[in-house]
Amino acid sequence: GLVEWLGRSDGQVKVRGYRIEPGEIEAAIRRIDGIREAAVTARTEHGETALYAYIEGRESDDVRAELATRLPAYMMPAQFIKMTEWPVTPSGKLDRRALPAPDGAADRQAYTAPRNVTEMKLCALWEEVLKNGPVGIRDHFFERGGHSLKATALVSRIAKEFGVQVPLQDIFARPTVEELASVIQDLEESPYEAIQPAQTQDTYPVSSAQKRMYVLQQLEDGGVGYNMPAVLELTGPLDRGRLEETFRQLV
Repeated sequence: GLVEWLGRSDGQVKVRGYRIEPGEIEAAIRRIDGIREAAVTARTEHGETALYAYIEGRESDDVRAELATRLPAYMMPAQFIKMTEWPVTPSGKLDRRALPAPDGAADRQAYTAPRNVTEMKLCALWEEVLKNGPVGIRDHFFERGGHSLKATALVSRIAKEFGVQVPLQDIFARPTVEELASVIQDLEESPYEAIQPAQTQDTYPVSSAQKRMYVLQQLEDGGVGYNMPAVLELTGPLDRGRLEETFRQLV
């Protein structure tokens, strides 16, 4: 009557809350013209798991651009490493544990040092957020392992360091230190103000919505789940193709 857990029969991993099968990414890479071989692994560093792709046959930038049209952003590898020789086991199968570490073989362009104080401070902030370095002024934030959550953290650090509010979309539109530095220099000063914790007291004023959530939480026997259901009624003939395309654009 007992079940003993031995492990997974697949290679599924969890990255930023998403369950991902690296084999699906490998299959998508192999479908790209000119790719001879591909492997995708997950590595955990500094408490964060990221995907790394090892490829043979095409330039990594070309593969990244084409793969972005086939996969959602959360399945995109953080780095692409070009391979000429593959480590194999005695039985001739790929030895994934022997694949080179990303830091030593990542597809990064030549390091370009910061030229002024703004670029120097930005490079330091990138290294804090990305947890790797050194960062050059022409390095691409998302190609170095950045994603939307790290972009949000970067915006907060920039506000604190420079006293300006950089829109989140600017991180996506200008993803290099060089481009972002020019944006910061053109912004008006907006002093950073941290949210201060309230003083300790027995009760705190709350809004009507917060009161409602508190009452519902008591009725739910102390559960932390809180659902806000909604139903949308569509009228008229249904064009499934347009509906699916609309949802794709929304998400």
